[in-house]
This record gives sequence, structure tokens and C-alpha cells, in this order.
Amino acid sequence: MNGVDILGYSAGFITTLTFLPQVLKTYKEKSARDISLNMFLIAATNEIMWVVYGFLKNDMVIVLTNAVVLVLSLTMVVFKLKYSKSVANKIE
Repeated sequence: MNGVDILGYSAGFITTLTFLPQVLKTYKEKSARDISLNMFLIAATNEIMWVVYGFLKNDMVIVLTNAVVLVLSLTMVVFKLKYSKSVANKIE
């Protein structure tokens, strides 16, 4: 592994941490009230495209990085739907 690879994997690792604080905060608080569903749907779509691109380019840094961010984005989508439904049930 050369310096360029190390830089790529390091940058990829840091990128995967992008949504982690929001996922943890949302899980802990059991609230996604101030979360934009559209933002995470767009992010998930973007990550799918990057994963496909990474496979087509045979670039595992791109694939792995964006696969992890995709999981985090989809987790936020699930939290948004789940916790929004919970709030609606409490109001009724």
C-alpha cells in the first residue's frame, strides 16, 4: 500500500463518520423531528450511485466508503419514519 492508498483509505474512513454523530444523537433522543427526510433520501441516492461507480471503476475505497455512508443514510431514513410515526401515535 502506497501513500496515495493510505490517503484514500484515511479520507474514506473520515467520510464514513460524517453522519455517525447524527445517527447516534437521533437514536439516543428517539426523535427525528428536526431531521430532513429529503436530505437523507438524496444522500442515500447519491451513495448508491457512488457505490455503483466504485464497482465499475474497481475502486474499493469508493465502494467501502460510500457503502458505509449509505447504511448511515438509510438508518436516518428509518429513524425519521419510525420516530415521526411514534410522535403521531402519541398525539392521537
